[in-house]
Amino acid sequence: MTDTLQRAVIVGTGAIAHAHAHAIQAYVDADGAPAARIVAVVDTSAERATAFAEQWGVAATFDSLEAALAVGGIDVAHICTPPGVHADQTILALEAGLDVVVEKPPALSLEQLDAMTDAAERTGRTLAVVFQQRTGTAAAHVRGLLDSGALGRPLVANCQTLWYRDPAYFEVPWRGKWATEGGGPTLGHGIHQIDLLAYLLGAWSSVQGQLWRLARDVETEDVSTAVVTFESGAVASVVTSLLSPRETSSIRIDTELATITVDHLYGHGHEHWSITPAPGVDVPDSWALPAVEEPSGHDPLVRDIYDALRSGAPLPSTAADPSRSFEIVAAVYASAASGSVVTPATLRLDPSRRGSLEAPVQVLAPSADG
Repeated sequence: MTDTLQRAVIVGTGAIAHAHAHAIQAYVDADGAPAARIVAVVDTSAERATAFAEQWGVAATFDSLEAALAVGGIDVAHICTPPGVHADQTILALEAGLDVVVEKPPALSLEQLDAMTDAAERTGRTLAVVFQQRTGTAAAHVRGLLDSGALGRPLVANCQTLWYRDPAYFEVPWRGKWATEGGGPTLGHGIHQIDLLAYLLGAWSSVQGQLWRLARDVETEDVSTAVVTFESGAVASVVTSLLSPRETSSIRIDTELATITVDHLYGHGHEHWSITPAPGVDVPDSWALPAVEEPSGHDPLVRDIYDALRSGAPLPSTAADPSRSFEIVAAVYASAASGSVVTPATLRLDPSRRGSLEAPVQVLAPSADG
């Protein structure tokens, strides 16, 4: 590990940017000294940029990423803007020699995401997408049990993102539109649990999905349903909704020897996880969650990313594979458009599907007595 101080710019000052700011300021070296610092803030609104900078003790504010890059002295860009500009800003930062941490969804299409990953490879810089649900000691422990075969072969799973967003939520101009949000809740919300599911179960092999617009005045879906199979042979039912008043984020994986469940909302700790043995299975001590707990969140994710940046090591599993969950989400939209099963190979064969996630959405009319 080097003693290099990571100098960061935060681009966009919405709610999620505060999680990034906290994580950057919480990052310290082995001696407890600060190992990262926010040196600049970017927002198209000078008022918002100034307020954010004052809150987090940042001296420099800019109205564009280009202006911040022109001044220099930055190592890492944290892209916290709406998804419609993620690709352009990420590529701009990478080509300027910065490493990039970009919020989900990382792009509006596979074509954009491929351009981002290609830029990272071409420039020799690092691209990390924020999927903080992978982090935490419980997720790491369960993944280790699954990878080692200690729980037997995974068989069937459920993955649910049942959240609630009222009509006012979609009054923000870029929300609910294919051109600016890229997709509906499958892309913008469910991708977190889909990513955690794939983090636990590994490579996917097929997707069959449907999109539904049941209650919100949007172009995109407000509900999606899908069946996802994995190379391990496991099959998962995936449901994403923004119409569910009792909100929950949950994953259940049934293996040959046990049932794993995690039920939470926006973040999980040990209390949200359980491993239930199958009848007649004696539970070994190795199944127990670690004695020391770390919940999921931006803090451990940014720590993992910055540890890799400072040491020159590859990104750890909590931040690697930026395309895996996006491919599953893209396959849901592609399947809804084609009405057929989509595989990793067929997903990339159709240029129109690589260029846009837009797909027909099924609208069910209310019943006569409803």
